[in-house]
Amino acid sequence: MYDYVVVGVGPPGARFARRAAENGYDVLALEKGSIGTPLACSGHVSTDVWEFTGEGAQAELFQNEIYGARFHVGGPHSDAYPFYKREVASNVIDRVGLDRHLADLAREAGADVREEHTVTSVTEHRDRVEVVASGPDGTETFEAKMVAGCDGPRSRVRDALGLPEPGELLHGVLAFSDEEDDQDFVDVHLTAPTFFAWRIPRGDAGVEYGLAAPPGVAVTKHFEELIDGYEIDVSHRCSGAIPIGPPERVTTRRGFLIGDAAAQTKPFTGGGILYGMTSADHAAREIDPDRPTTLAAYEHAWRDDLEREMELGHWLRRAYSLPEPVQRVGLGTLSGEIGVHMDRPTSLFSTEHLKALLSRM
Repeated sequence: MYDYVVVGVGPPGARFARRAAENGYDVLALEKGSIGTPLACSGHVSTDVWEFTGEGAQAELFQNEIYGARFHVGGPHSDAYPFYKREVASNVIDRVGLDRHLADLAREAGADVREEHTVTSVTEHRDRVEVVASGPDGTETFEAKMVAGCDGPRSRVRDALGLPEPGELLHGVLAFSDEEDDQDFVDVHLTAPTFFAWRIPRGDAGVEYGLAAPPGVAVTKHFEELIDGYEIDVSHRCSGAIPIGPPERVTTRRGFLIGDAAAQTKPFTGGGILYGMTSADHAAREIDPDRPTTLAAYEHAWRDDLEREMELGHWLRRAYSLPEPVQRVGLGTLSGEIGVHMDRPTSLFSTEHLKALLSRM
């Protein structure tokens, strides 16, 4: 019997598998396809990502550095309101490469990481969990003391354990062009209903275009308008769900959720890489597979760390739906140098941000 079966080997699952294996536990991690594919997530991340990677990762995965963002109330040719930092604010990385790198770290730590294993059922018993998966050698049943659901916004583990769904699921679209662009600003367009569209330069790896909006919105139509505005051809289109708003509970007696399955994402951007891996560290630190009651400590730990950030992130997102004249006035008033960390909205009240604001006067 394994200590943990981890379902899903994206960044949260790989991170948890690595940390749990380093703690001496017997870990099996299952990925339904090839790790990192199909690509359905942006490669724009804070520089904190390198704290979770191994030696040489930055040289291997880095594509571009970003100092700020230009906000647009309209299309590509509308007025831009720049927000920037004097030091590098974020990086653009090889997103598929990141997933594979993190999975390799889990393997090196001793976790048994298996690709092409689709989990078909999860059954929770009083003293164990049974996980059935279809793999290259047929159907297999694995037993573990606990199961970690790291299998994304439409989590099969979450459904099997009867856990609540996220507050909402946005529909996101990504596509890439072949244009070389090493600009150090991203472009954000407040044109998608209740959310936004973006353009991210990736150096010689091309440019990423994306848009997200709630169900019922004509996402493809809005995305085509964005691409037409930039007068560019794109390829490698992909889409996926973006969970916003964690449910009131992400644990059962012998199961728990991490990452997108738990909606551990930023409400104002939809990004979840850093929040998911941070929560994975809390899970590895707090949970003892021989003591199911320790799952409560995980619930408390990740919420204590991230809940305030998420609450403030919801308030920031509301500004996306303000009337255009109000948005223009607000952006025009607030644009300029900032001292805000892209993963921590509470840094709006930091000394660094205050200094940046005072420097404009």
